[in-house]
Amino acid sequence: MERFRGYIAGLGTASGTRLVVGHWPDSPFGPFTDVMVENRFGARLLLAPSEAVARYVSSTYTFDAIDVVPVSAFLSGDRLTVDGGALRLSARLGQVTLLGRLLESVPAPLAVHPLWLQAVNPLARLIVRGVRTAGTTGDRLEFYGVRSIRRLVSAQCSWRGEDLGPLAPVSPPVRFGFSSVPARPQILAVTTTITARVQGEGIRSWKTAFTRMPSPSGLTPARPASSQAGNMSRSGSPER
Repeated sequence: MERFRGYIAGLGTASGTRLVVGHWPDSPFGPFTDVMVENRFGARLLLAPSEAVARYVSSTYTFDAIDVVPVSAFLSGDRLTVDGGALRLSARLGQVTLLGRLLESVPAPLAVHPLWLQAVNPLARLIVRGVRTAGTTGDRLEFYGVRSIRRLVSAQCSWRGEDLGPLAPVSPPVRFGFSSVPARPQILAVTTTITARVQGEGIRSWKTAFTRMPSPSGLTPARPASSQAGNMSRSGSPER
């Protein structure tokens, strides 16, 4: 069983390019950030900070191309910035959403427990179109325990120096795995749990111990241990 604690930001741009940024201060690979990019033609690209992360993520999700390049990412109280390869992103964070406040009221051990996430999965699909909290990808089971949600209110994003346009909904939904991100641009505080799928068994028969996520009461600044503010890899190249 592997657990990734951090943040997922999903946003679209007026050009049709959609981004899913995974910022993981706590993971089996140490602190890192990766970016999943889908352009308006449906081409899917992974920007990964290392070969190990690229292998792991691409064995869980589906891409048409993979770039392994240096990338830096920094999440502060009201700003997310990403700089790697051809990609430049600066997004401004807004208030916690109503759903985010409701999620903050769920006790942390319960909020990230796979059995809870399996149980609320049908409701999550009704509340937020395209979003699931539990599912299977190949030989793995995945569970997304969201602890808080904040809106993204603006963003400046460019690819190879070309402006991708202002912030826009994630529409159509991205197609990297069994779940998309919400259509409205948001950043989520999340614990992702991934485990091998036992032959002949699905999510219903899977059990695990309760776990506790640090800092459950919303989004907090995530600063990597290195001297650089968020020294993590990324890059890539989708055509608009």
